Amino acid sequence: MIELVLKGGLCYLLGSLVGSLVIGRLKGGVDIRTLGSRNAGATNALRTLGKAVALWVLVIDLAKGWVATGLIAPWAALGAPWGSAITRAAPALGGWSVTVCGLAVMLGHIYPVWFAFRGGKAVATFAGTLIGIGPLLLIPFILTWLAAVVVYGFVSLASILGAVAVAATLGASRWQPHTPLITYGVLAALLIVYTHRSNIRRMRDGCESRAKRLWWFGTRRGQC
Repeated sequence: MIELVLKGGLCYLLGSLVGSLVIGRLKGGVDIRTLGSRNAGATNALRTLGKAVALWVLVIDLAKGWVATGLIAPWAALGAPWGSAITRAAPALGGWSVTVCGLAVMLGHIYPVWFAFRGGKAVATFAGTLIGIGPLLLIPFILTWLAAVVVYGFVSLASILGAVAVAATLGASRWQPHTPLITYGVLAALLIVYTHRSNIRRMRDGCESRAKRLWWFGTRRGQC
């Protein structure tokens, strides 16, 4: 139990290193939370700070998710070797490391202690955790994300449906540790829905912006 708490705390602190906010400080104190959609994520960075910054934001947020579930989660305090959480046979309580670490790094991104607890929506960080758990999990996430953006044009909806697709994939798979992974998939999807609650409200009201370059079935953007 102590090991889980320590791992969770470490992953939370790691998650609090929000890519867009770190880069903003390095660029002279730019706070992306005051620009565009005011979300501290790669999409807003792309729209407000350009492709180069957005790429680095994406790399940082993906990397910390991967470190949390691919390195910290499977590490054992007594010196057991590092390895993939998806293939390593984790006994009892230790099997929940991936759940704790994945959720902790996402919560750190959403509520970063280093940045007044105002972070991003954790989609890229979530994708990074999938790389650490098992890269094949990116397939249902990316395919669902792309399909949703093409059909509906909403990046926010695509992110939600992608997370739900991952949860469904974990539920239908036999990957071990099974129960902890299913639990992580469901809770992570619920967390993604929660962080997009304002987007859901704007979609309901008909004023959510669409990704015009990816949306195949229209060109208008909703406005409020």
